[in-house]
Amino acid sequence: MKKVITVFVLIFTVSFAAQAQDKMTKGAPAKKITLEQTKGEFTQKQLTVSEGTYIFEIDNNNVGHNVGFVLVKKGQELSNPENHIKTAYVTAAVENNTTGHSNPTTLTKGEYIYFCPLNPTSTDNTLIVK
Repeated sequence: MKKVITVFVLIFTVSFAAQAQDKMTKGAPAKKITLEQTKGEFTQKQLTVSEGTYIFEIDNNNVGHNVGFVLVKKGQELSNPENHIKTAYVTAAVENNTTGHSNPTTLTKGEYIYFCPLNPTSTDNTLIVK
């Protein structure tokens, strides 16, 4: 009797784990957008991506101090934090010569402006979502 219960528990556990994995993979995983900052600028001035969910990975390439990341829908006031897409903020300031990341951020069709107020970078950097 003990062997039968052990086999049942093992089969149930494997089946349950497989179902949980299926649920996690049904929604498309977030893709990654990597952007590099050097002193006073992003090295990528314009990017084009498709609609979807993205994690922004921000490389601080010897800027000499912490950097951040701000994303705003084009046409909105950049200096107003209410217009910032807060999920795109890095989860912590990115220290010199390290990489930080944002939370998953869903992007819909349109144009966005990205910049770093800590570096500070140009506000001419454009992300186009098709």
